Amino acid sequence: MDAIPTFALLHAGAGTLALAGFWLAAGLRKGSGPHRLAGRAYLLSMATVIATGIPLTLGQWADGHPVAAAFLGYLLLLVSTTVWLSWRAVRDRGSPRRYFGRVHAALAIANPVAGAGVLALGLATGSALLTGFSLVGLFTGIDMWRRRRTMPSRPGWWMQEHYAAMVGNGAATHVAFLVLGLPRLVPEVAGSAAYLAGWFVPVLVAVAANIWLDRRHARGRAPVGQTSPSSSQPSPVPRL
Repeated sequence: MDAIPTFALLHAGAGTLALAGFWLAAGLRKGSGPHRLAGRAYLLSMATVIATGIPLTLGQWADGHPVAAAFLGYLLLLVSTTVWLSWRAVRDRGSPRRYFGRVHAALAIANPVAGAGVLALGLATGSALLTGFSLVGLFTGIDMWRRRRTMPSRPGWWMQEHYAAMVGNGAATHVAFLVLGLPRLVPEVAGSAAYLAGWFVPVLVAVAANIWLDRRHARGRAPVGQTSPSSSQPSPVPRL
């Protein structure tokens, strides 16, 4: 497929912008105009990553690499889930029923199903990467179903959903840099233990960060600017 190099370049460029945008948004005062602007830029960059990742996945399939294509498709599902959650949590902050609707339920089913499929592939091929990373989809689905039961009645539920998804987005962004970008800059990293750690360390950091944020939120000490806004306030994320 002659267009694949172009998509790969766009994919890498969007990923670079997403990495910069994530830390820019994280460093700005939550709820401020610059934070909302950085959030828009970040989510648009991530949407571009997803869009350009589709032809790259199809290219792997066309080139006779079905396992690689399946894994890339699985990663696109994980990223699409956290991007959608982080966007809709703010857009639907006045209606938990709308947020926890059909799309949320579909993603809560798709993630563990895809995770189980990748687990089967990992065991069949003897791939530690696929076997280990399959747990992300499995636990994401379990956690989404747990949140469907517990979150709607909680004050500030939308903020917990938003930051949990954004932490997941951050993990995805850093995984992409560590396993795709860094080996191009430092070729010796490819295939090493550090390369494998690049897949899992950001995920573990994201889990720890979410636990810390949930405890902080439960104590009523959410970061400044993260109190529940009225529905008349402008949304910090774009109307995609």
